Amino acid sequence: MLLMLAATLTACGPSQPSESVDTLVANPDRIKEIQRQCKEDRSKVGDELCLRAAEAANRRFFGDRPEKKSK
Repeated sequence: MLLMLAATLTACGPSQPSESVDTLVANPDRIKEIQRQCKEDRSKVGDELCLRAAEAANRRFFGDRPEKKSK
């Protein structure tokens, strides 16, 4: 029972602070750092943060252009 409690508490450790896409857009050096980490070990960084960094890089490159709608 004690071992199960210890395992449960270990799993509830502090999580990394979440960075929004908007925050990353304002910090291109952080985007590059996250992208590097994602290439090295995506499972350690997490899919969500990797996707946010990719979206931030796209926004920096393409700007805030409205999407074209197909006819």
